[in-house]
Amino acid sequence: MKALLIIAKDGFQDLELKGTRDGLVVAGFDVELASTEAGSCTGKFGSIEQAKYSFEEIDLGNFDRVAFIGGPGAGELAEDARAQHLARSVVRSGKPLGAICIAPTILAKGGVLRGKKATVWTDEQGTQIDLLERCGAEFVDQPVVIDGLIVTANGSAAAEEFGKVFASVKSE
Repeated sequence: MKALLIIAKDGFQDLELKGTRDGLVVAGFDVELASTEAGSCTGKFGSIEQAKYSFEEIDLGNFDRVAFIGGPGAGELAEDARAQHLARSVVRSGKPLGAICIAPTILAKGGVLRGKKATVWTDEQGTQIDLLERCGAEFVDQPVVIDGLIVTANGSAAAEEFGKVFASVKSE
């Protein structure tokens, strides 16, 4: 079983990546990383990870599930048409799709949360909640939310649970 985690080139959330990856590995998944371009990626707290694939090199046929990792760089990915397209492609493939922290905004802007329950990290103004709701999602104030094959989580404190829950979702 293989999982693909999408991280920002600069500013992915280190703890969310670790917790999510650990949950998947414990469940028996091999985990690979992708970003806007292959190569070195720097976390918010300074960790360095290697993205094996750029968006253009991803072959969804090689993976059982895909998740977007949060952090400040994920906010920028929400505006990236390639990230949005990838989210739609995963949904069309009938495979589990996940997003943690601010990354559910990528799914929302990609149109895959319409009519779905989801959670997200948000600032004091509720900006990300508003965005999800404007894009047709039903915000649920819980650490991890499952709606069909889509799993969302609200931040680093939920990362390990997110990884475990995401690993347990069965494909169609």
